[in-house]
Amino acid sequence: MKKVIYLLFFLIFSFGYGQKTNSVTWKTVVEKISDKEFILSAEATIISSSHLYSQNVPGKSSVATTFMFDDSEGGFSLLGNTTEEEGRTIEDPILKTTTKVFEKKTVFKQKIAVSKKQNAIKALVEFTTGNEQEVSEIQSVELVFDLTKTVSEKAVVAVSDPIQKDQDSDKGLLAIFIVSFLSGFAALLTPCVFPMIPMTVSFFTKQSKTKAAGIRNAVIYGISIIVIYVLLGSLVTALFGADSLNALSTNVWFNLIFFILLVVFAVSFLGAFEIVLPNKLANKVDSQADRGGFVGIFFMALALAVVSFSCTGPIVGTLLVQAASKGGIAPIAGMLGFSTAIALPFSLFAAFPGWLNALPKSGGWLNTVKVVLGFLELALAFKFLSNADLVLQLHWLEREVFLAVWIAVFGALAFYLFGKITLPHDSPLNHISVGRLGFGVLVLTFTIYLIPGLWGAPLKLISGFPPPMHYSESPEGIGSSKSSVLTAESALPDGAEKGPHNMITFHDYEAGMAYAKKENKPVMLDFTGYACVNCRKMEEKVWPDESVLKHLKNDVVVISLYVDDKRELPENEQTVSKITGEKLRYTGQKWSEFQILKYKTNAQPYYVLIDHNGKELNKPTAYNPDIDFYNNWLEQGISNFKLL
Repeated sequence: MKKVIYLLFFLIFSFGYGQKTNSVTWKTVVEKISDKEFILSAEATIISSSHLYSQNVPGKSSVATTFMFDDSEGGFSLLGNTTEEEGRTIEDPILKTTTKVFEKKTVFKQKIAVSKKQNAIKALVEFTTGNEQEVSEIQSVELVFDLTKTVSEKAVVAVSDPIQKDQDSDKGLLAIFIVSFLSGFAALLTPCVFPMIPMTVSFFTKQSKTKAAGIRNAVIYGISIIVIYVLLGSLVTALFGADSLNALSTNVWFNLIFFILLVVFAVSFLGAFEIVLPNKLANKVDSQADRGGFVGIFFMALALAVVSFSCTGPIVGTLLVQAASKGGIAPIAGMLGFSTAIALPFSLFAAFPGWLNALPKSGGWLNTVKVVLGFLELALAFKFLSNADLVLQLHWLEREVFLAVWIAVFGALAFYLFGKITLPHDSPLNHISVGRLGFGVLVLTFTIYLIPGLWGAPLKLISGFPPPMHYSESPEGIGSSKSSVLTAESALPDGAEKGPHNMITFHDYEAGMAYAKKENKPVMLDFTGYACVNCRKMEEKVWPDESVLKHLKNDVVVISLYVDDKRELPENEQTVSKITGEKLRYTGQKWSEFQILKYKTNAQPYYVLIDHNGKELNKPTAYNPDIDFYNNWLEQGISNFKLL
C-alpha cells in the first residue's frame, strides 16, 4: 500500500539532491622513452563555459592546478617539474589578477625515471575551474598511469572521476527523466492538450499523400516537440550556469520566489485564471505552421507548445524549478523526459490514425486532471517555503504546521474527488466513476496517514519532506511539557543541543572535539544542511534503527555542521576563503569550506568518523539508506578507535 501511495503522490516531487556536474574530465597516456624513462601525460577536457587554472596563479595558490605523484613505495623519481601548455592569459574578474588559464583541452606532462619494475603510478590532481561569474570549489581526481601499456602499444588510458562526485548522479538524472516523463503524461491529460490529438491527426492525414509520408511527418513532428522543450532546458542551464544551479536549493530568495510561483501555478490550475502567452505571439506562430515541409511541421510543434501553455506552463515551470536546484544538465534531462511523453502519443496517433478510436472522448474528466495537478502543485509549494524557514531557523513553519497544511490540501483534494467540492470550470457531476472513487479513497487514506504526525508519528513514507522531528513545537513527542524540555536541556553538556531522536549533538567543531576528548569517544562529523532532503531521510529512516541509534547516542560524539547555516560569524572569525578569496561571513560558509578543503567534497549528507587528532578511522560515507551498511560502518570506526 505504501508503494502505491508513494508512486501516486511523491514520485512527482522526489529527485535526488545535491549532485555536481564535472567541469573537467581527465585521461592518462604513457609515452615510453626507454626502458627506464617515461613521460606521463594527463589530458584535461574542459566544458565550454569554464576555464581551468594554470599550475601558477599569482597570490591564489589554492586555485592552481596541482599534481601529487605517489612515490610512497619508491621505485621512481620525477625528472624536472610538471610541464603545461602555453594556454591563455586573462584578467580574471573573480580572482582580480592576471593569470594563465586553459580552455577546451590541454595536456600536462611529467617525465619520470624508474629504478625498479613498476606496473602503474598513481597521482592526485587538485584543480579549480572558473568563468566570469564564479570560481568552483577545489576538485580532486585520482589518476592512474599504466606503465605496461604505452602509446607505442596503442595504450590510452585511465580515466578517473572527481573524488567529490556523487556516485548516484546518474541515478539522479534518471530519476529526473522518469518523473518528468510521468509529468508529461499528466500534462497530456489536461484540457489544453488532449483535444489537440485528433486535430493534429486530421492535419497529417490530409497533408500526407501516402502512409509512408504520414509516418515520416509524424516522426518529424515528434522530434520537433522534443527539440523545442530540450532547447528550453538548455536555455535555463546556460542562463544560470551548470555548476551554480545546485546552490539554489539552499538559497532563501530562490525558495521564497518559487513558493510564490508554485502557488500562482496551483491557483491557475484550480481555475481562478489562466496563464497564457500573448495572442500576437500565438497567431504569428500559427501562421508559420501553414508553410509546408520541415519548417511547417516544426512550427506546428511550436504552435502546440504555445497554445497549450496555460496547462503545460505550470508543469514545465515546476519541473525546471526542481531540476535547476539539482544543477548540471538536470534541466535538459527534465525537458527531455517531459517532451518525450508529450511527443510519443501525437506521433503515434498521427502515424496510425486508426488508433484514435481507442481514445476516450474529451469531457469534464480533463479538467479534473488539471485540478488534481493544482492540488499537488500547492502541496509542493510549501516544501520551498519550509526550506527558507529551515535555513533561517525562524520556526514559523514547524513540523506540525507543515503537516496541518498538507492534511488540509490533500483532505480538500479527497472531498473534490468525492464530488463534495466543485470549482469554476467543472462540469455538472451526476455521479462519480469507479476510477475517481478509487483515487479519492487513496487520497483520503494518505490524508489519514498524515494525521498522527501532528502528535509525533515519524511518517517515514514522506521522510525528507516535512521539517525534521526536532524542528517542532513538541520536539520531545506526545505528552511532553515545557518544563520537561527545559530540564532535559539544562542537563546537556556545554555547547551541546538536542538533535534528532533526543541525541546529544554539537553544532560547533571545537566544543564537540573537547567533549569527545573528555568522554574518550570517537567523533562523527555530520556535514548536513537545514534544507537537505537526503539528510532528513537518513535521520528519519536510518538513524532510528535500534543498533544505529544506540551507537550514535552512546559510542560516538556527533558534531552536525550545517553548510547552509545563515547565522553571521563573529567579526574575529570572518576569514578570507582559500577557495574563492571572498570573505566568509556565515557559519555555513565556514563549514562548507572546511568540508571542501579537508575532505575534497561538498556533498550532503557526508559522514566522517575521526579520532581526537582529526584522523579518519575509516573511509567516510555519504547518503546510503542501507541500515546494515551504516551500522557496520559505525561499528568499524568505533572498533578502530578502541585499537588506538
